[in-house]
Amino acid sequence: MRLEELKPNIGSKKKSNRVGRGPGSGNGKTAGKGHKGQKARSGGVKGAGFEGGQMPLQRRLPKRGFTNIFRKEYSVVNLADLEKMSGADTVTPEALMQKGLIKNLKNGVKVLGMGDLKAKLTVRAHKFSKSALEKIQAAGGKAEVI
Repeated sequence: MRLEELKPNIGSKKKSNRVGRGPGSGNGKTAGKGHKGQKARSGGVKGAGFEGGQMPLQRRLPKRGFTNIFRKEYSVVNLADLEKMSGADTVTPEALMQKGLIKNLKNGVKVLGMGDLKAKLTVRAHKFSKSALEKIQAAGGKAEVI
């Protein structure tokens, strides 16, 4: 193979369609836009949601509720998941991330009481549910709020 024999793959180069360049091009005169009407004019295509001047649906529907910008979202861990951490004596959010039990910390970690805990663990988290606290203490462990 020599340098002058190199050429692009078949179908990789597509010639752009030059519209409105005479009848020989196959797309002359009205340039594929048909005759008159809104879509034939320059800048005539309206955006998504435009209803021909009628009040759009998103403006006709009533507004409901509000979004609390101060809302805190916690990463959730169940006691059944903490059972997998039985090799360690203390469980921290960093250890949970390394183990792959939570993806990101968000505003902290909350431990929920779903499942049973048999191992004696010291769990350090930002929040605990009542049932999780009871089950951790029943297993002989400690729950520390960070």
